Amino acid sequence: MHYIIVPGWNGSDSDHWQSIWEADWLPGATRIEVASWTHPERDDWVDAIERAVRASDDEVVLVAHSLGCYAVTHWLAAAADRAQVRGAFLVAPPDQSAEAYPTELLSTFEDAGTAVSIPAVVVTSDNDPYCTLDAAARIAGDWQIPLVATGELGHINSESKLEDWVLGQRLLTSFVAGLGRQALRSR
Repeated sequence: MHYIIVPGWNGSDSDHWQSIWEADWLPGATRIEVASWTHPERDDWVDAIERAVRASDDEVVLVAHSLGCYAVTHWLAAAADRAQVRGAFLVAPPDQSAEAYPTELLSTFEDAGTAVSIPAVVVTSDNDPYCTLDAAARIAGDWQIPLVATGELGHINSESKLEDWVLGQRLLTSFVAGLGRQALRSR
């Protein structure tokens, strides 16, 4: 399995769990490369996901955080071929209708408004300043995928000081194991 890291707005710094996973826990993972980290452009991010998926010779799991979750949903809505993408692990999607949501991002990644077309899960925190638990449940419901609440971890980012985020590792491991069971049942 190949993991593609899809950070949120401004990328994930060296203290972010995505960066730590990429360096230590998921060696060989690929991080998307965009030109528009600070001023996101939807096509730039969607194209970066497409390039990363095409560059992989293996089955893929997308590991997205925050705004990256919306980039994944837009890529899924636009992708002509997503057969090699086995799943999406979507962590802390922000509530775009929340007062805390940055207004400069409103037109960039409006909700794709469609069910996620591959196995996926939304992972959220009980006290995310950018998304209440109720809003996360609505987002997961709109995308027609399960929701996992992790307790009080803030936005599940560098400020949360999660280091290698062991709970997240367990959740991703369980999610990927479930993908394997699904493949066996479909044979």
